[in-house]
Amino acid sequence: MIAHRGASYDRPENTLPAFELAVEMGADYVELDVHDDLSVTHPRPHRGVVYPSLDAVLELCRGRVGVMVELKRPRLDTVERALERLTDEDVLLCFQRPPLVFARRRRPGLRTVQHVGFPVRVRRAAGAWAAGLRNDRVTGRRLAAAQRLGLETTVYTVNDESRVRELDALGVAGVFTDRPDRALAALGRRPAG
Repeated sequence: MIAHRGASYDRPENTLPAFELAVEMGADYVELDVHDDLSVTHPRPHRGVVYPSLDAVLELCRGRVGVMVELKRPRLDTVERALERLTDEDVLLCFQRPPLVFARRRRPGLRTVQHVGFPVRVRRAAGAWAAGLRNDRVTGRRLAAAQRLGLETTVYTVNDESRVRELDALGVAGVFTDRPDRALAALGRRPAG
């Protein structure tokens, strides 16, 4: 279960309180956005909300929950700075293919997720660990295509509990959700604490 930008239904997305709550709720991973600016190493205030640096999120999460970093329109130096901070336990994801190709060359052990929008074909994710599919674009055909390519699948962003159960039954590797507590409960899982 992947907490999309933290427990973003209950706390402002991409903030330390959202990530902390996601950990408390029992998420397997927290997902955060890293933008093409100083947010890898410096907090970024915007409209009264302070978005933490990647370093701050990693410090909060290390040893407690997995981290998935989504690169938003990254420059090469942003990718390099992110790679310096991530371990092979982390996951790097992006809609753009070149940053992930670069990351896999630099860090072959790092898992990558190629988000596949519509009408982009799943084969674009070849070479990644997983294809990230938008919830309303998940079909048996797309899941089968990913499987033929040896890809796991993740689905974003799912807040309907019955849909979480359906995707679990289809065998997807991960579900991004704004409500990790409800998604986990839908699968009969409770927080570890």
